[in-house]
Amino acid sequence: LISGIIFAMIYKIIFSKVSWMIKKAVLPVAGLGTRFLPASKATPKEMLPIIDKPLVQYAVEEAISIGIKEIIFITSPEKNSIKRHFNKNEEIEKKLIKSGKGEIAKKLNPKIFSDITFYYINQETQNGLGDAILHAERIVNNEDFAVLLPDDLIFSEKSCLSQLLEIYDKHNSSVIAVNKVDEENIHK
Repeated sequence: LISGIIFAMIYKIIFSKVSWMIKKAVLPVAGLGTRFLPASKATPKEMLPIIDKPLVQYAVEEAISIGIKEIIFITSPEKNSIKRHFNKNEEIEKKLIKSGKGEIAKKLNPKIFSDITFYYINQETQNGLGDAILHAERIVNNEDFAVLLPDDLIFSEKSCLSQLLEIYDKHNSSVIAVNKVDEENIHK
């Protein structure tokens, strides 16, 4: 009887944690990037570099840091550079290693991406954030998921996504983070 109770307690601890884990993240990246014009005219805003990697990579790394295993990009046909960035490029990697630049090669194909599944869904017409998220419905498949808007970079001791996950775990309900935008920038 005691071993059965202990097993039930262990079962509950293990499986209640697993059931609460969010494994999928949707990143709507199909927008026109008007806040970043003219810089986003030729380069998608999500691909603008911050030091040595694009803005969108910070969002993906934050998602991976909380246990996300599937990244779903809602993109547009004009933004193929996002897919090229996250696809493994073994040809360049081999050339870098051959020329003695192994450390740079590690940055090219980060190890943390090796167990991640990336999806790319085209949103032909940009009809707002809700429509973009709805494009992920088939892959999300009625599971809980995170939505990251990778056009703002905010540094904090504990990541925003990590804070949201804690609140989600505590209340088992949807949670949203907001950022104050000055009135003169709302239209962008």
